[in-house]
Amino acid sequence: MTLTQNTTIPTVEPSGAVSVANVNEFEKELNSAVSSENNPILVVDMTQVDFLDSAGLMALVNGFRLAQSLGRRLIICSLAPSVRMIFELTQLDRVFEIFESRDNLELTMTRI
Repeated sequence: MTLTQNTTIPTVEPSGAVSVANVNEFEKELNSAVSSENNPILVVDMTQVDFLDSAGLMALVNGFRLAQSLGRRLIICSLAPSVRMIFELTQLDRVFEIFESRDNLELTMTRI
């Protein structure tokens, strides 16, 4: 997972599988990024994620809750169809702000 700031919005970019095998590291880094950034928005760009299990999903939910408690937004973008299906089946697509791509996100943010 990497934290980039090639735009004005801090972005976390996990890769591969986000699963029980690596969820502790992912959640620690995600929560650190949510907590340490002064920016009110953090993006999780899922472009390179090809698998997400329930443990990975719970890490995102916990990061989302932390962001809310700090008055910040956690936004997700670029979900693979198989990963998007998990959000839809759990109805978390109604909870998270999810954008099709980082370009769509940045376009929306420039309009705000």
